[in-house]
Amino acid sequence: MLSVCKVGNEKKDKHRKNRGFRENRRRYTISLRQAGLGSRRDPSHAEEIISGVVDAVDIRNVSFVIAKWLLTVTLLSLLPGCSQWRESVGQESEEVISLRFFTGQSPNNVGRFEDKLVWKRTAERSGIDVEFELVPFEVLANQRALTLAGEELPDAFYSARLSSSELYMYGKKGVLISLDDYLASDAPNFHALLGRYPELRAGLTMPDGHIYSFPSFYDPDFLSMLIGMPLWVNGEWLERLGMKEPSTTDDLLEYLRAVRATDLNGNGEHDEIPFGSVGIQPLLDQLKGAFGLGNRGIAHRFVDVNEKTGALRFIKVDPAHRELLAFVNGMKEEGLLARDIFSIKETALNALGQAGLLGAAVVPNPASVMGREEFVGLGPLEGPGGERLYSHIKPPLIHTGAFAVTSSNPYPEETVAWMDYFFGEEGATLYFMGEEGLTFERNPDGIPVFKESITRAAGGLTLDQALVPYVTWMGGSYPGFVKEKYFKGSETRPEAMTAAEKARDSVPDEVWGRFNFTEAESLWMSTAGQDIERYANDMEREFVNGTASPDEWEQYVARLEAMGLDEYMNIYEQAYRRYDSSLR
Repeated sequence: MLSVCKVGNEKKDKHRKNRGFRENRRRYTISLRQAGLGSRRDPSHAEEIISGVVDAVDIRNVSFVIAKWLLTVTLLSLLPGCSQWRESVGQESEEVISLRFFTGQSPNNVGRFEDKLVWKRTAERSGIDVEFELVPFEVLANQRALTLAGEELPDAFYSARLSSSELYMYGKKGVLISLDDYLASDAPNFHALLGRYPELRAGLTMPDGHIYSFPSFYDPDFLSMLIGMPLWVNGEWLERLGMKEPSTTDDLLEYLRAVRATDLNGNGEHDEIPFGSVGIQPLLDQLKGAFGLGNRGIAHRFVDVNEKTGALRFIKVDPAHRELLAFVNGMKEEGLLARDIFSIKETALNALGQAGLLGAAVVPNPASVMGREEFVGLGPLEGPGGERLYSHIKPPLIHTGAFAVTSSNPYPEETVAWMDYFFGEEGATLYFMGEEGLTFERNPDGIPVFKESITRAAGGLTLDQALVPYVTWMGGSYPGFVKEKYFKGSETRPEAMTAAEKARDSVPDEVWGRFNFTEAESLWMSTAGQDIERYANDMEREFVNGTASPDEWEQYVARLEAMGLDEYMNIYEQAYRRYDSSLR
């Protein structure tokens, strides 16, 4: 059993009320590290360590009680069983630590996290009880901003989708702690990944040189995971219609028109929905490669590279983007899109799929989220101009701010070690697969696979639904390192792997990770830059919906330029140059 040793009998609420006490504890830890004594556990070094503490901390300016506590901690840190929890296998915890996490929640993760198997087992192993304060993804951004700016901070942000600008801004303000001093000693699994993948360290290092977060990081060789959500079509309906799998945008239109015109589900009604997705963006992301757009991947929806000039370009004013919007508007006018595509929620879309009404969709996998195994994932589609690029691909560093520790946390070392456990194989297997014998078993090669009670759950439950009592990764945005070996979600099903292979030869040669902006750049991008992006997105929907005429395109471009598009691109250029140089 993994355990945590807490020295003394002080309760966590005392730490919360006494900021001075927490600050002295923090200064003690940092001073010990600065003295080069932070990792010594041998009792023979006791005299040297105590001398180092006296030299590093001005005891004259610390109360007698605090001074006594510091020296007691020093001595007890040498005793067996009082090292970091990840090093204390087989020892019982003296006192349970309680932490409070601000936590983003997907609609696929119903119920309290504390009731799930993964967190019950983690609490037993670590001696840390976490209260997950759940915030739905739909309102996450607003609630996160209010919490970061408020006086009552949580101990950490978990699955909270912190942006790079938020990490940098609130890291510099001291709201979020730098992890630099903790990674080598308290996070060996994650520290090893930073050394193995230069792009990971580059993406997490803010302009001030510090790392403030644990990310969601995908194995760069795990292509189906990097694709995430292919464009799926109903294979049984294709066969019934006598049609081949679409390989061009014209083929796709022909199939969707046939779905609209045919009673393929056999219920005597024309209730088939040719295409559905949560909003219009997933469809645009799937089709933009057929128009030569998005050639640096999906992490940068507004900017890529003009291949003819080599210069950065703002995608949403490019003539090819105008053609894409006209194409999708045509789909809408023909009745090929779900009527409520601009407002439909994920759960409602999945319900339509379960009811056998969808001819095509952009979702992680219809088999997993809808219980429909008849769908096939498409590869790249050739567009009207002969372009065939599969641009719907994520960078491995998918969520920079998946987990961050706040300055209100009285147990930063233990919290970092708690998080690091899930970046190792044992913790990752627990997190993604649950418990061996209960939710998974191992095949002859030792690879974990879900039990049939999960993959073919009673009551027709989908895989995601069957996993609800056990794990909480469904819906994404979690911190962790995702590998095919122990991640058995929708992206590892055979049909998803097959779809990935179709795309392999057509993915961009270079996929950008996220750029980190300086403080001044972040301020501009979060105000004027955000206004530009919001207006471009709003007009994108207007052009697709038909409420904006194609004749208004030049006026749309002119307004973006008046809003500061040149400055937007200048800032992007500077951030790109820093990003590019950090990889060399």
